[in-house]
Amino acid sequence: MSKIMPPAHPFDTSFLRDAEEDDKLKEECGVFGVIGVGDAANFVALGLHALQHRGQEAGGIVSHHPEHGFQSARRFGYVRDNFTSQKVMETLPGPLAIGHVRYSTTGSKGQTAIRDVQPFFGEFAMGGAAIAHNGNITNANALRRELIERGSIFQSSSDSECIIHLMARSLQRTIPERMEDALRRVEGAFSVVAMTRTKLIGVRDPLGVRPLVLGKVGEGWALSSETCALDIIGGEFIREIEPGEMVVITANGVESHFPFRPQKPRFCIFEHVYFSRPDSILGGRSVYETREAIGRELAKESPVEADLVCPVPDSGTPAAIGYSLASGIPYAMGIIRNQYMGRTFIEPTEQIRNMGVRLKLNVNRALIKGKRVILVDDSVVRGTTSRKIKEMILDAGAKEVHFRIASPPTAWPCFYGVDTPQREKLLAATMSEEEMRDHLQVDSLKFISLDGLYRAVGEADGRNSVQPQYCDACFSGEYPVEPADQIESGFEMKAAE
Repeated sequence: MSKIMPPAHPFDTSFLRDAEEDDKLKEECGVFGVIGVGDAANFVALGLHALQHRGQEAGGIVSHHPEHGFQSARRFGYVRDNFTSQKVMETLPGPLAIGHVRYSTTGSKGQTAIRDVQPFFGEFAMGGAAIAHNGNITNANALRRELIERGSIFQSSSDSECIIHLMARSLQRTIPERMEDALRRVEGAFSVVAMTRTKLIGVRDPLGVRPLVLGKVGEGWALSSETCALDIIGGEFIREIEPGEMVVITANGVESHFPFRPQKPRFCIFEHVYFSRPDSILGGRSVYETREAIGRELAKESPVEADLVCPVPDSGTPAAIGYSLASGIPYAMGIIRNQYMGRTFIEPTEQIRNMGVRLKLNVNRALIKGKRVILVDDSVVRGTTSRKIKEMILDAGAKEVHFRIASPPTAWPCFYGVDTPQREKLLAATMSEEEMRDHLQVDSLKFISLDGLYRAVGEADGRNSVQPQYCDACFSGEYPVEPADQIESGFEMKAAE
């Protein structure tokens, strides 16, 4: 999906995004849908607000009303800035609606194009349908070429639009059947929420790479990327949509189908580490508790003598608490995040730009001075932000700085719905752990092992190298679905051992 940037604003601090998040992989979207409630679009807006961490560049909502038909609104920026006014929400009436928040991984990077913002809508002989997609189609280029050669006219640069065109060319009689037909042609990762005039549809790819859950809200139903979005609307979490499952929800209830060839699930393990909100439930387990367990495992694998354990806010907090509990070293908020860093009244001059991380994070000097500090973060991608944070800690008078990372080294790009730098820009792709330590200029650097990560997420025997239980391609280079488009573009897969 293409990267959409909001229009320039004289006081916009979006230029800081790369400064702080250069070491963060970015999930590219979240999906949400509701049926059987009054003013469904309002519930969707609340759900998307809870899923904002999965995409901050743009969002959209499509609703359906029996008298007014399909209505849509798509905007750049945050949900809170676009879908909270009565004027906007009155244009989205009806008891059925779906929505989408997005970052992006494919398409026209850096171009402002509202046509790339989901949900996408299409009119078919049997009526209209809208779809919202979380994931990434790894054979989208080949599908797009084929469809264009057969007469399709694409409106966006998004891989997700291929699904609409495949549905349009299907010979099946109903929209759910056409969707099944289309998704059988698709490779990669997809969790889809879709709607017709009377149906809410949820589909998850056979590997179950991306999350999708079913919830109950009053007399109606909801589909969501994460359980935390059900909480905000007062919904009840019912269950996860199974890998390879399609659910079709109407006024008569929920129907379940399994239209794809069964495969062993390979859920994205990084959802446990970073992407999902800590108050969500994954695989029947609290994300917060899993991240705390990762910290405990990290302390067992990589102990070090120190005075304080400090998280890199906010994603490193649960793991830092776990590290502290397992090691007996006191936990402390050595770095404070400015929670209100959205706009500034200072023009983004070069001097301000150079402040980078310091505008969002500040060191608690009185706590840090003279101390041996363990910094716990969720990941290191390029290493630039880690160096800046280390410099801030040393400037505050720290005696030693030790990094402990709650994921294995990220050495391979993700092609299943995550914005990842090219492999040569990943620090772990070109350096050993010791070389990374020298590069970051810290006293020590240790990552949790892949086996340790698996133990922390509940696999007592660690990773089964013959048949891994999760997708861990960003760490191992072992891709459960061949990234056809990337290979065509010159990407070299990991050599067989």
